[in-house]
Amino acid sequence: MTRYAEDVRSLRVGLTGGIGSGKSEVASRLAAQGAVLLDADVIAREVVAPGTAGLAEVVNAFGPGILRSDGTLDRDRLGDMVFADEALRSRLNSIVHPRVRERMLELEQAVPAGAIVVQVVPLLAENNLADLYDLVVVVDTAPRVQAERLLRDRGMTREQAAARMEAQASREQRLAIATMVVDNSGSLAELDREVGELWGELRRLALARRN
Repeated sequence: MTRYAEDVRSLRVGLTGGIGSGKSEVASRLAAQGAVLLDADVIAREVVAPGTAGLAEVVNAFGPGILRSDGTLDRDRLGDMVFADEALRSRLNSIVHPRVRERMLELEQAVPAGAIVVQVVPLLAENNLADLYDLVVVVDTAPRVQAERLLRDRGMTREQAAARMEAQASREQRLAIATMVVDNSGSLAELDREVGELWGELRRLALARRN
């Protein structure tokens, strides 16, 4: 696999976690502290926006029924399809993931030297990407809490939540690649404290790389 361009003055951090673990909460807090944030989920939406070659290829593979009336991708409908069928999920990933990697590389090459670059990659463990980063931060929470959040915050049924969780790496697999772990099982105040400690360690490591 192609490695990102080397820059010894920057610290490259892979941030991951299971669906509903709270990656976005952690990422937004790191960005507020000064991290340069590259979010694979955000970019994945961009590469299948109306008018893109990515969307055209998805429609060709899955049919026009996965489009809304306004021409945008119906992510819920497509999600129900691919999370119920591993072959369909692999097909979708083969379309989207190369485009996401290319765009993230472009964005990273424009980052100022010395930055702490946090790349939010939900499928980091699944795609064996840990070696691309100086360190991997895993946002961890119990599967029961993940499921509760998906039902409460995203309006999923229990069947939909279970299918999405089962399609991802296990909690144990994610923790096995972790350099650092952020526990997001508690309150937002507790998460603030954890992220503050994480940011302090990232700054220390980034400074050490520059010297």
